[in-house]
Amino acid sequence: MAFATQMTSSHELAPSLERLVAHHLQKDLLRFTTAGSVDDGKSTLIGRLLHDSKAIYEDQLASVRSSRFNRSGGPIDFALLTDGLRAEREQGITIDVAYRYFETPARKFIIADTPGHEQYTRNMATGASTADLAVILVDATRGLQAQTRRHAYIASLLGIANVVAAINKMDLVDYAEDIFSRLQEEFLAVSRQLGIEHVVSIPISALAGDNVVNRTERMPWYEGPTLLRHLETVAVRGDPGHQAVRFPVQYVLRPDATFRGFAGQLASGTIRAGDVLLALPSNQRTRVRALVGYESECGQAFAPMPATLTLEEEIDLSRGDMLVSPDSPPHVSSRIEAMVVWLDAKPLTLGQNYLIKHNVRSSRAKATKIGFRVNMQTLERELAVELRMNDIAAVEFEAASPLFFDPYTHNRATGSFILIDPLSNATVGAAMIQGGVTARPGGSIASDPTADAAWSKPVAAEDRYERHGHLPALIFADTRPELSVYLERALFAQGFQVLNLSGAETTTHDPQTLLSLASSLGLVVILSASSMDSGRKVQWRRIAADGDFGLVFDLAAHNLPADDQEALAAVLTLLAPVLLQPKRDQID
Repeated sequence: MAFATQMTSSHELAPSLERLVAHHLQKDLLRFTTAGSVDDGKSTLIGRLLHDSKAIYEDQLASVRSSRFNRSGGPIDFALLTDGLRAEREQGITIDVAYRYFETPARKFIIADTPGHEQYTRNMATGASTADLAVILVDATRGLQAQTRRHAYIASLLGIANVVAAINKMDLVDYAEDIFSRLQEEFLAVSRQLGIEHVVSIPISALAGDNVVNRTERMPWYEGPTLLRHLETVAVRGDPGHQAVRFPVQYVLRPDATFRGFAGQLASGTIRAGDVLLALPSNQRTRVRALVGYESECGQAFAPMPATLTLEEEIDLSRGDMLVSPDSPPHVSSRIEAMVVWLDAKPLTLGQNYLIKHNVRSSRAKATKIGFRVNMQTLERELAVELRMNDIAAVEFEAASPLFFDPYTHNRATGSFILIDPLSNATVGAAMIQGGVTARPGGSIASDPTADAAWSKPVAAEDRYERHGHLPALIFADTRPELSVYLERALFAQGFQVLNLSGAETTTHDPQTLLSLASSLGLVVILSASSMDSGRKVQWRRIAADGDFGLVFDLAAHNLPADDQEALAAVLTLLAPVLLQPKRDQID
């Protein structure tokens, strides 16, 4: 009788176990990252989240309790649950990216705890590159810092549409609603400027556990969700398997004369036997014969699965080539524009050779133009001739061979690449592709002029300004003639239409005629003739002020550094008002 009862219990448990496993497998996965300035409490927040959601094993908790590193003032330093490196524990900072997995009855999570120090911005970009959501912490006692804005900008570049502004350390400001409201408005203003779509602000205290997992009674004025509740219910990004097919060929398998397969990781889309694909760069169409697994053929493969394909046609495919959807192919170009996060101590300079690693395809490339650099204090665009560590800028590249890419906003896998120093083999930059660089607007010579009424009109000065990307400007550099040569070369490298007048041109030609012509052509004119007297300078300034010059300034009126390189950077910042925002149809 007892045996029969035991058998009955086993049969009853089997369906329950199957339902439990099925429920676990059906849970979706949310990848999120923490970000923010140094000492905003990122590691403490993650430790508190893991602890209060019962995702910490007893031996881990015992190890943290017994640790000699404890800066929290309480029995547990929650930051130690993620800061595992000895240097991190000794200094009380996060250096490397720490990944932690946990789950609740509603969802599975992978957390990337990233450092806040400016020195380790590269690690933040790495940790956030696969995230669906970013939790950006703001210290309620200090407010938004430059690194807070930098991390928010990187999150927007990486296409992270969901952001949580976690206003931390509310316990240190007596849980004041007005402080939370002020910081919330400041962060929302930054988010609107960056185009971040969905922002939720939550007042928390990671140290005390307020509004992290459990709702607090210390902030009755807050009626929104706790952090964990929001993480459990926020919508996850779309499945990459529903996008157009992008299959970079990583390896050609040829074990014998009877088999030829193409192996790689499916970047996006779904491939089935019988599907028609387009091979790049040959532009040959082919049909998938089979998807080969370890023991047998598979019915289909979807991103981000590794797969091996066999094709019905014998076409030339090698490492770095790509199989794509024929009705939705990627861009193919050797000239691209990308937003770059510079990671190396050695600056990025124009004309320098780098290696682009795009999926499995590598190509030599050089930076041809820096469109603008982002000022992390104001988030405004400024001119630059080089990028220093942690700078973020729009850069145009020319590769030795064409790349097959999509804009990063459409496809993360094919819309990003890294830059490698060919000498040291170090990764020096991370880039998000905006598009291919096409010819400037103006139409084709072969097109029919009568088809467009604009062809019947003369070219106006405004048309030239739009094509150059900047307004005319006049710069007096008679006190720094050596700098003027350097400045002319730097502006020319940036694509400016620039002219340096340094000799007899300023005295033998009529300034009215010269400046009128320069204004019509949209030139940036540098006057560096050291013999120009004050009266002549006043005359030139008056004529320029009466014309269409977007900016007129004298280098002598600004306290520029004595070093020409540093002075050049300051002058480029002064020239920012003459830049025109390019139209999106200039980038495909």
